[in-house]
Amino acid sequence: MLNRKYHLLFSSSSRRRKPGPKGPSAELIAAIVEMKRRNPRFGCVRIAQQISHAFGLDIDKDVVRRVLAKHYRPGDCGTNGPSWLTLIGHLKDSLWSVDLFRCESILLRSHWVMLVMDVCTRRVVGFAVERAEVDGISACRMFRHAIAGQPLPERVSTDHDPLFRFHRWLANLRVLEIEQIKTVPYVPTSHPFIERLIGTIRREYLDRVFFWNGVDLTRKLAAFRDYYNQHRVHRSLDGTTPAHRAGVSSPARAVLDEYAWQQHCRGLFQTPIAA
Repeated sequence: MLNRKYHLLFSSSSRRRKPGPKGPSAELIAAIVEMKRRNPRFGCVRIAQQISHAFGLDIDKDVVRRVLAKHYRPGDCGTNGPSWLTLIGHLKDSLWSVDLFRCESILLRSHWVMLVMDVCTRRVVGFAVERAEVDGISACRMFRHAIAGQPLPERVSTDHDPLFRFHRWLANLRVLEIEQIKTVPYVPTSHPFIERLIGTIRREYLDRVFFWNGVDLTRKLAAFRDYYNQHRVHRSLDGTTPAHRAGVSSPARAVLDEYAWQQHCRGLFQTPIAA
């Protein structure tokens, strides 16, 4: 009897019957692994937020990390991006940020891109592309094209680029009754949201696609704007999308038993949706 007692105490079968949570379901594990496989650059936090957004499940990033370490090869969950100071927040209503960056086509021709974003919701308001060098007149034209169909903001935030000091640019803002707010000189982190967005556009999109001309670039940037605003979750927005923060209703929740994958930007990004 004594031997049987210790045999049951230390046997392998008794160790397998430990109490506690059973861990994520097989369906959830499959969704996490498939998300990582289809989007290798997504990190654990992004995957957890994307799963929560798609399926309505409260999942922690550590659960994603453990699932990927056990079931995904290679087990690297991605690299952490640079941290950014959030010096501009929800201090002012209707505040947009405006900035310019340059990119090259497959024919090695430079194109200027004006990016306008809503600081409060992180929503991409619009893009505008210019082939030639930008002056005051073309800057005004790009701004009108980027905000076409949108209600005007009360203020815009710009850096100290000489383009935003042209007489035509300042006169255009006065006609539109928009106040211009300048960032701190020589301090890029005083304009953090749009600077980070430009880096995201370069790393996640423009560095991975080709474009031929300004028309092709405009079309591809419009596709990225739709993905970024409606489907890409954001850590700074607590795992929601800019469209949801702007008041747009969320899509139907997907279920782990039956769901589909929606492609964005010609299959460069894929997110789960309700089947």
